[in-house]
Amino acid sequence: MKPMNHPIQACLFDLDGVLVDTAKYHFLAWKRLADELGFVFTEEDNERLKGVSRMASLDILLAVGNLQLDEETKFTLADKKNNWYVDYISKMDDSEILPGSLSFLQELKQHGIKIALGSASKNAMTILNNANLVPYFDAIIDGTHTSNAKPDPEVFILGAKEVQIAPEHCVVFEDAEAGIEAALRAGMRSIGIGPVGSLTQAEYVVSSLEEMSVEKLQQMMANS
Repeated sequence: MKPMNHPIQACLFDLDGVLVDTAKYHFLAWKRLADELGFVFTEEDNERLKGVSRMASLDILLAVGNLQLDEETKFTLADKKNNWYVDYISKMDDSEILPGSLSFLQELKQHGIKIALGSASKNAMTILNNANLVPYFDAIIDGTHTSNAKPDPEVFILGAKEVQIAPEHCVVFEDAEAGIEAALRAGMRSIGIGPVGSLTQAEYVVSSLEEMSVEKLQQMMANS
């Protein structure tokens, strides 16, 4: 059952693949780990890690390589991957902001619509600082604030509480199925970022935030 129409008062954004292009750095770090472990990890394999927590991602990677390791070794490998990833993103700048993201955030700000981040990433602040995006957010909920990964709705529920907007007045922008499911479970509207035909649970799908404006957002939410 779709939520009833309500005017949108807050937008909640996933980070990787929605606002900034850091997915490639995750892939580089996971591929480097697979290379070290002696097997091939492809971009197609990497698609399965979208919106998935670090340890769950490692389990998927190890399954690709048909490896079974003890928990201590797995934590060591996850840390190694994360250190490589942090090294990659520490060199990024605002050129990594995806097309349309900045102008849409600016327009939301001008219209008084609250803006929150809802990301599983524990490195979100590094990315936002390097991309000069921090000033646009009224709330930043990342992996350091949550105990449950998407599709659990915790990250979005916390974001809505932080900006003091009821879930039915919130819309989530996500590029992963798990994120769209989390939005639905939080009682929020959802717009997927991806190719046509993907993210089937989202109310709408756009290829990027270049397609978005406040006017289009309110039209979408009124019509669905």
